[in-house]
Amino acid sequence: MSLFQRAHDIVAAKANKALDSAENPNEMLDYSYDQMLDHITKVRRALVDITASKKQLELQEQQLQHSIDHLNDQAKAALGQGREDLAREALSRKAAAQQQVDGLEPQRQQLDEEEQKMEQTLSTLQQRVNSFRSQKEVMKAQYTAASAMTSVNEEAAGIGKSLNDSGAALQRAQDKIANMQARASATDELLQSGVLEDVGGGTDDIQRELDEASASSGVDQELAALKAQIASAPPTPELPAGS
Repeated sequence: MSLFQRAHDIVAAKANKALDSAENPNEMLDYSYDQMLDHITKVRRALVDITASKKQLELQEQQLQHSIDHLNDQAKAALGQGREDLAREALSRKAAAQQQVDGLEPQRQQLDEEEQKMEQTLSTLQQRVNSFRSQKEVMKAQYTAASAMTSVNEEAAGIGKSLNDSGAALQRAQDKIANMQARASATDELLQSGVLEDVGGGTDDIQRELDEASASSGVDQELAALKAQIASAPPTPELPAGS
């Protein structure tokens, strides 16, 4: 089948089903089945036409045969009356009618042959349609089952992906919790050791003033001690002049 023919069939199937979705095997099978039924209908109509033509020929032949018999009787009657001229005319017409009857025979034989061919074609098509109908239903069932299985597999794949994502999220949460726990433990140790205050310089103003006052008091005490030491020391003797 050519690409053009396949495209034509698809378009025809869509128009027949009035569907806007993509090509569906079930639609194409139903469309092909409908086409086969339509073809059978056409063959049956042709067969009816052939049969009707045969009937017309038979009627025409019967009428001609009736005329032949009637003309033959007229010829006999004319001779009985001594009218040879009328008898001759009747026999002449009889011969013409017989010639028409003889001309109908080939037509009748031809119609008989066509009728036999059509009957054989119809029988073959009917068998094909019956076989195709069974296969069509099986194929549609297979397609439906395959579509359902595909949907289930795709859904299962989606669920698996979600589970994987959930596992990754759990792992990230556990890592973050562990990191926060480690930071909390380290901060607690620094607070307890006092290192965090030294590093951060986080002492308040009161503590700073107390530290400054303590340092100033120590300086004052040391200054007073030096003064007392100097006061209690003996005077330094003066050196004689000229020495």
